Formats: sequence, structure tokens, C-alpha cells
Amino acid sequence: MRNDSREPSPGHPEDVPVLRNDPNPGNQLPRVLVLAESEADAELISNELQSTWMTLMTGRVDSADAFIAALDAFAPDVVVSGHPVGQFGALELLEMLRAARPTAAFIIVTDALTDAESVAAIRAGAEDLILKVYVSRITTAINEALAVRRPLRQLSPRQVEVLQLVAQGSRTRDIAARLGLSIKTVESHRGEIMKRLGLHDLVSLVRYAMRVGLVPSGGDVSQQRRGEGEGVPV
Repeated sequence: MRNDSREPSPGHPEDVPVLRNDPNPGNQLPRVLVLAESEADAELISNELQSTWMTLMTGRVDSADAFIAALDAFAPDVVVSGHPVGQFGALELLEMLRAARPTAAFIIVTDALTDAESVAAIRAGAEDLILKVYVSRITTAINEALAVRRPLRQLSPRQVEVLQLVAQGSRTRDIAARLGLSIKTVESHRGEIMKRLGLHDLVSLVRYAMRVGLVPSGGDVSQQRRGEGEGVPV
């Protein structure tokens, strides 16, 4: 990945430019990936990010293929996305993000969304929706997204997988079979997850997973664990 401010070359989605460098290479700065097909939209978002007091590592891509490649190569903590991008709308892009970087936040910047589109995006796990005329809200949205996800840094990738499956309503034995683990190991992971997140019951765990977009937020939380008697603290 080149360490400069040039735009990614067409046909080379792995070339994710860094627009603002880390003044202290020992620090792990938040990584924000801008996904915008329109040059004007990309400049609007990038200029706002560069004008803020926040110090960020920022990259930009302009297609769904480049986006998928950058999720691995750039490993963003936050994605700020235009809507739509090519043939893909916000919901499809969010699904791509959840599959590759489930703990990353997804913020939509757009001219307008219908009420139905807005509700669907939030329920699907989008962190925020920002109209272009209020693009200055990006800083606040990024700060909030990073703050609420900070506890996730204490979890290993395996624990994130277990958290996501638990929140989706998967039973312990099904999680064990899917991940190739013993039931005892899954139970151990679940207990450690709750300890590290400072949560005391599975309803709170599901709510947190919904809040950070690990799972869609539609439906009644109390029904996520129906049939397994898992409304009780671990």
C-alpha cells in the first residue's frame, strides 16, 4: 500500500492511498475508508476529514471491487460510504463489510434517503446516516462509532465470531459444530466475552452486538434466545 495522497489507479483495487500519515508510527491510529464513486462526493468527505482535529489514517476507493480488496489490505475501523456505489446500495455494501470486517462501523453520506431506506439501513447495522448538507457531523459520528466499539478491541477474532453467532441466536452446540470447537470451549469463550465487555446477561450481550452492527437490530431482543433458556446471566 503506497504511502501517498494519490487516487487509486483503475483496475488496482489493492492500491489504497493514505491521505494523512501517522506522526508517530508507534501509534495505532483509527483507519477510515472513504467509499465514493463520485469524485465530488469523495472530495467532500475527504476534505471534511482532513479539516478536523482528529488524526486519522484515511484511504479512498471508488468501486465495490476496490472496497472488498481494501477491507483486507487497509483494514478500516470505520467506513464512510456514499450511496449508491455502482449497482450496490447501502445494504449490500454493509453486508460486504460485515462479512469481512464485522467490528467496523458503517456511516452513510448521501443526498437523501427515504424513511424506509433509513430505517432499513439502521436496522441492518449502519452506525449513522448523514446528509451531505450536514457533512460536518462526520467527526462526531466517527468518534461515537470508535467509542462504542472500543471494548471489542479486548476480544480475539474467535471471540468476535462467537459473539456474533450468540447474538444471531445460535445455540451453543451449533456454534461448537460450526467453528469446530468443543461445547466447553464455546461456553468458556462466551463467559470471557461477557467479562471483557462488562456485561452480565445474554440480553445485554445481544443488545450490544446489535448496537455495534454485528447483527441486524430488527425484531425483539428477548426472542433472540428463545428455546434455550438463555435470558439468564452466565
